[in-house]
Amino acid sequence: MLKTRIIPCLDVNNGRVVKGINFVNLKDAGDPVEQASIYSKNGADEITFLDITATHEKRNAMVDIIEKTANQCFVPLTVGGGIRNIKDMKNFLSVGADKVSINSSAIKDPNLITKGAEKFGNQCIVVAIDAKKKSNSWNVYINGGRIDTGLDAIEWAEKAESLGAGEILLTSMDKDGTNSGFDLDLTKIISKKLKIPVIASGGVGSLDDFVDGVKFGGASALLAASVFHFGKFTVTEVKKHLISNGIDVRMDYTKS
Repeated sequence: MLKTRIIPCLDVNNGRVVKGINFVNLKDAGDPVEQASIYSKNGADEITFLDITATHEKRNAMVDIIEKTANQCFVPLTVGGGIRNIKDMKNFLSVGADKVSINSSAIKDPNLITKGAEKFGNQCIVVAIDAKKKSNSWNVYINGGRIDTGLDAIEWAEKAESLGAGEILLTSMDKDGTNSGFDLDLTKIISKKLKIPVIASGGVGSLDDFVDGVKFGGASALLAASVFHFGKFTVTEVKKHLISNGIDVRMDYTKS
């Protein structure tokens, strides 16, 4: 069985790391290059960089910041935000990103998933799903959580896999920034239905939330932002807690 990955997320707006609650009320959380360097040196398995307003503002993610970030990272870097076509993917991968994350563009043109997978390999294509609960189901939102597509999140995750996605970055909008734990129901359903890895995102607030994401949600990786950015936990503390609960992670004891 693959080891569970811990992934700090850098949500970037106007060149700064930010964090909000339910995708709004953003607070400054530092410099992305500096943050990435710290996480890379302190045990993160990967780092995800999301330019959260690029799609809404109809512009590309900031390639210069991505390049600087990649130069400071010695772990895989996933980049998302404003990726509309194969050329955009190539631009980000060529400056040091290891994977690209697509959300709105994949909804608008599902074939982009297949084209990207064929060009760069499935392992490079992450499909991000921002989901919000509607009665007894979850809808997919795009444009940084601004537009309800009406699509069922579970059905879309299955379709994304069939089109060639290498993994799913699943964010609960209801849980985002609340520190109340992952949406375990949603994560569990999608993790069980798919063969590709599912990254749980949105809501982590305690060390036990990380454990629950694996044991009850079935996630292959756990993504968090505010608990890392504002110093509540270190990546090492999270990994030690997971190990103590019988969950296998990569651990460099020189950083413990």
